[in-house]
Formats: sequence, structure tokens, C-alpha cells
Amino acid sequence: MVYKIGFIGTGKMASAIIKGIVDKGFCAKDEIIASNPRESSRKRAEAELGITVVTSNAEVVSSAEVVVLSVKPQQIPGVFSSEKLEFGPSHTLVSIAAGVTIETLKNYVPDSKIIRVMPNICSTNFVGTACFSYSENCSENDVNTVRSIFESIGICIEVKEKDIDAVTGISGSSPAFMFMILDAMADAGVLLGLPKDLSLKFAAQTMMGSAITLMESGKHPGELKDMVCSPGGSTIEGVKVLEEYGVRSAFISAIQACAEKNKELGRKG
Repeated sequence: MVYKIGFIGTGKMASAIIKGIVDKGFCAKDEIIASNPRESSRKRAEAELGITVVTSNAEVVSSAEVVVLSVKPQQIPGVFSSEKLEFGPSHTLVSIAAGVTIETLKNYVPDSKIIRVMPNICSTNFVGTACFSYSENCSENDVNTVRSIFESIGICIEVKEKDIDAVTGISGSSPAFMFMILDAMADAGVLLGLPKDLSLKFAAQTMMGSAITLMESGKHPGELKDMVCSPGGSTIEGVKVLEEYGVRSAFISAIQACAEKNKELGRKG
């Protein structure tokens, strides 16, 4: 049987993509095939997603021309060495492995079209951010197909491949930083006498509202910050403390470190 799209791996990101493309009508459940070597994972994916899940990666490749490589970077050599995967010129390999370059993937599938995508964890709730780049043999239709896949779980923006690691630091890794901020804000609420669950709700809604306000206003974040800060008020006092602790510098350094680590992962791929 021929399937519209195949997945090597059925982890959280693959599951999110599958749910998104089915929900948005990109394809039906019976047009999707996936592989996973673990029986428990296959059963979970079949029950949760309602798709065909097989043991063999080679079966996925032989059954679908668009194949999403949804494994960790360090697992890629094993995927291609464990069994013969017959990728050809008609195949489009879509990789979501952090740090793994198109050039590295060409070593495994020299004749195929390659699109490298970096989504983030927010995709599991269909509010994700993804960036992508592609090999020179990809057609406009190939690019639009992959854009449609990832727009089903959020936004998807084309960038130059040299910029993917930087974007990964900003949108791929930074949700962890946002969760740290939210936890700290909630702890501050507890310190001030609020219950943790209520404090966390206030913090999360405020973060979400601030992001929406920024995107919809078109204003610079510094301008919005100034709108909240009254002369001699409480907010500017808090801003002063954050500046004293070097919060801006810490975020810049953290994102830079993430980008460098992604490059390192790519060199090991």
C-alpha cells in the first residue's frame, strides 16, 4: 500500500505532527505509516493516533515518498545502518533532528530531497514555532508540502540553514527558560502568600498575554515595557533589580550556548 506520509519514530513530536496534519485535513489516518522498534511504543501509537505502525524503517521508506525522520541526532547513524533504506530521487526526507545538517544527511540519502526542520515543544499543543531549510533539488511543491505539515501545529518560517542553530536557541530551547521563569514567578507568589496553583495561573496567563500583546501590537518590546513602567513606580523598581542581576546578559548567553551545542550535535551526527 502507498501512504501519503511516513514517520521514522513515534515520539512526542511525531505524534504532535500526526495529530496536527489529521486535524487540519492534510491527510487521513489511513494515509500515514510510522515505524518504531519497541512493541509498547507501537501499540501506544496505534491506539492513540489510529495509524499503521510497523517494526521496519525500510517498510516506511518503501511505502511513502515523504518521510519524517523523527529521532534523536545520535540515533541517526543507527537508523541508516540497521537495515537498508532505499531512499531515491522521488523521496523527500524531512529531518527534525537538532543540529544535523543537510550535508550530513546527504551522506545517507545522496539522491533524495532533504528538508531540515526545527520545531519546538509547543508544537505538542499546536502553538509551535518551526523553521526550515532545504536542499537545492527540492521543488516548490516539496517546500509547500512541508510548510503545510508544520503549519498544522503552529507557525513555520523558512530561514537560511546557517541560521537554524540560532533559531533553535531562541525557539527550540527557550521554552525551558520560559518554564523556569514561570516556576520562579509562582514561587515568588508563594513567598508573598498566594497558593502555588493560583500563582502559577496568574504567571502563565501573564506570559501568554504579554506574547500576544507584542505580536498583535507590532510595537518594540522595549516600548511595551516602558508603557508598563510608571515614573517612580513599582514596575521600574523590579526592572532595576532584573538589570542589576544581569538577566538580559544571562538570556543572551544561554541562547548562544544552546546554538553552539546544536552545532556540536550536528558534528557528531
